[in-house]
Amino acid sequence: MTVRELAVAWAEALDGTVAPTLTRDRIEDLLTEWAALLVDALRGLREPAIARAAATALADANYRDPQVVGRTVTLICGTMVEHLRRAEPGHTAVHDRAISVAAEFATGYTAALRSVALAEQEATLAAALAAAQEAERRRELSEARFAAVFAGASVGIGTVDTDGRVLEANIAFAEMLGLDVGEMPGRPVIDLVGPDNIGTAYARMTQLFAGSIDRFRLEIDYRRPDASTTGIDLSMSAVRDHLGRIRFLIGVAVDVTDRRKLARRLWHDANHDELTGLPNRAYFFDRLAAATPPVGVAYLDLDGFKEVNDRWGHSVGDEVLRTVGVRLHGIVTAAGGVVARLGGDEFIAMIERCSGTEQLAAMRADLLATLTAPMAIRQQTITIGTSIGTVYLDEAPTAIDEAMQAADIAMYRNKASRSRS
Repeated sequence: MTVRELAVAWAEALDGTVAPTLTRDRIEDLLTEWAALLVDALRGLREPAIARAAATALADANYRDPQVVGRTVTLICGTMVEHLRRAEPGHTAVHDRAISVAAEFATGYTAALRSVALAEQEATLAAALAAAQEAERRRELSEARFAAVFAGASVGIGTVDTDGRVLEANIAFAEMLGLDVGEMPGRPVIDLVGPDNIGTAYARMTQLFAGSIDRFRLEIDYRRPDASTTGIDLSMSAVRDHLGRIRFLIGVAVDVTDRRKLARRLWHDANHDELTGLPNRAYFFDRLAAATPPVGVAYLDLDGFKEVNDRWGHSVGDEVLRTVGVRLHGIVTAAGGVVARLGGDEFIAMIERCSGTEQLAAMRADLLATLTAPMAIRQQTITIGTSIGTVYLDEAPTAIDEAMQAADIAMYRNKASRSRS
């Protein structure tokens, strides 16, 4: 049997152990090299310790199953010893040297596996440490980013623990509430803002803690310590851990005071006359359509207004209209009604739940007396006449145009008869 044949037998003996990293031809080449060295050790030409190097070479080739030792020792003490006895009968003490070589192989293989295990353990630990360090770095980066957003956000951001105490709040939130940001952490929300301010929101927070809802959004009117009122759009959500337990609540608050003011301004501009500030035609007709009967309606037209414009100019005419608007508003609102400018020198008034034609006639008389009183405008004394037509409606008007036409006819009838009071 040649050394190559010994190597092939060795490779076959190792079949079924952990798969090596080499091809079969490369394995046989490797084992041929080490088989020759082991045979020399059996001959006494090399120290038995060479077997340790052979064991390390097998471990490096990914032969890392415990069976490798038993199968290789059997090969050394059996096949290799028999090979030498037949090929070179003159060698003595082969059996004793085989035991030493096999022992060295076993020792070397155990040490090699231990080194491999330690190296893999160190590599695993190093990888785990690197992953942990990277995770920590990412966590720190994430926390730094959140801290930057948290601190510098123009909207209010705050967190609340499960006991209803503030964990953190940013400056924007504190300023919105009119509080010192340093005094907020650790204090109960209800104590900081007061039950009257957060009644509805606190009830929703209770639902969040109970798990009946996951988030809510609402607008509240918050009364600050300086007695000013702030409109706040508040959104809150529950933050849960991996087991689904609520860890804390996070809230985002937006100051909507200016937005509300703008909305009210836009609504007012859309529903009021720019010159007199009275409600306009569209607003009045909406109110009339929804009025609670009985309803008294008075239609007014200024007499001689064109002459005012022609004599003193449109700027004086505008002042006359503004003065008329102020006088109308004072009388009609005192009677519980609403008055509007229809356009030009035409106005209209309405009283809901009118007690009868007597109340409507009394208001008409007051209007005539007030509107025909002299006006002092730009060092000029101006007196202007007024025609008023009234309509009393027992039922809510189903056709606004018909009610308006009836009031208009009454007004022109009044103008034609020149009935003034």
